[in-house]
Amino acid sequence: MAGSAAPKHDVFQAIADPTRRRLLRLLDGGEQPVTALSGHFPISRTAVSKHLRILQDAGLVHERKVGRETRYRLDA
Repeated sequence: MAGSAAPKHDVFQAIADPTRRRLLRLLDGGEQPVTALSGHFPISRTAVSKHLRILQDAGLVHERKVGRETRYRLDA
């Protein structure tokens, strides 16, 4: 009975993490690639990508492929 259009993660759970809230603030300034975003954190690019995936699953962030680069933008 679960609809495929429903977000996989709850928005409130997604923004409960301080790293994800900071990612949202960074994306508020415009679309950015994961490499630029990961430079703001003392964690690996893979960890930042996992946080972005949770935000995307909650419907807060969208990704766009540009060549070999993945860019993320806020969809508040």
